[in-house]
Amino acid sequence: MKVGDLLGSVAAFIKRGNKSSGMAALGNTVLAICKGFAAYISGSGTMLATTLHSVADALNQGFVFIGSSISEKEATRKFPMGFGRVVNLFVLVAVIVISIMAYETIIKGWEIIQHPKPSSNLLLNVSIMVLAVVVDGAILFKAMKEIAHETRTEAKGFALVPNAFKKVRMASPPTRLVFYEDIIATFGALLALVSIVLAHLTGFYLLDGIGTLLIGILLIGIAIKIGYENTVGLIGVAAPKEVEDRIAGTILADPDVIDINTLRIVQEGRQYHVESYLELRKGLTLADADDIKFRVRDKVLKDPDVDDVVMGIIEADDVQNWNL
Repeated sequence: MKVGDLLGSVAAFIKRGNKSSGMAALGNTVLAICKGFAAYISGSGTMLATTLHSVADALNQGFVFIGSSISEKEATRKFPMGFGRVVNLFVLVAVIVISIMAYETIIKGWEIIQHPKPSSNLLLNVSIMVLAVVVDGAILFKAMKEIAHETRTEAKGFALVPNAFKKVRMASPPTRLVFYEDIIATFGALLALVSIVLAHLTGFYLLDGIGTLLIGILLIGIAIKIGYENTVGLIGVAAPKEVEDRIAGTILADPDVIDINTLRIVQEGRQYHVESYLELRKGLTLADADDIKFRVRDKVLKDPDVDDVVMGIIEADDVQNWNL
């Protein structure tokens, strides 16, 4: 393979990846280096805990970015359903990393609580934690914008915050991971900042250990949350009600469709696979009914969230099964 072709393949691979996770991986790598330097110089336990958190985030987002790019590959003859669920598998690997870092953080926090000691270089620690709040906050804001984009909502500015919490379950697995992780990262950075300052001002160095312990507990909580969501994603989970209603509305908007007998929508990564049986108005020829089926299928496939549609026709039973 020529160098130009190789670079083109790499560029295409990167372009397919989830933007939020790519940005988060880069941002957390920078933060991990800065925090690690500050933890080494100052000896702060809370700073070490947030360093481990940033290392975990950087590794996670790197894994997830690769997984999100692979999941966007087109279906093949061998894998006719595509690669959508691959991203769930990569996110579960990230959950393992989070769990390990959470354990190490809790152990470190408990050790500091048992043997509290002062840390040095307050100004360095505070500067790094302020940087962490800014960077993690920017990544979190980017994730909120990505949620709005993926769920096709018009929220902007401060409206992105309530919209993100309301619509996050409809976002892609990588975007959900970034959102949840950076809520904890931003809150953890604020918590670490407060713990470091209060421990220095009051001389109550136990606060350093308490802050470290709380960050570890938060990491466990997010690991459980993300692990559950991606486990059900690997099994195969039904689309949210909003997506189901939107697709059903597209089908029923066709003048020749009188009812939906069956509609099953399964989420595959960030895409949806639709299976449906339609009831058409009576008196149509088989050829006409076939044309209508393909017409409706093509309309559903225009939905940017839909990757695959399997559609059939069933005899009308004069009973309305589907109401919007």
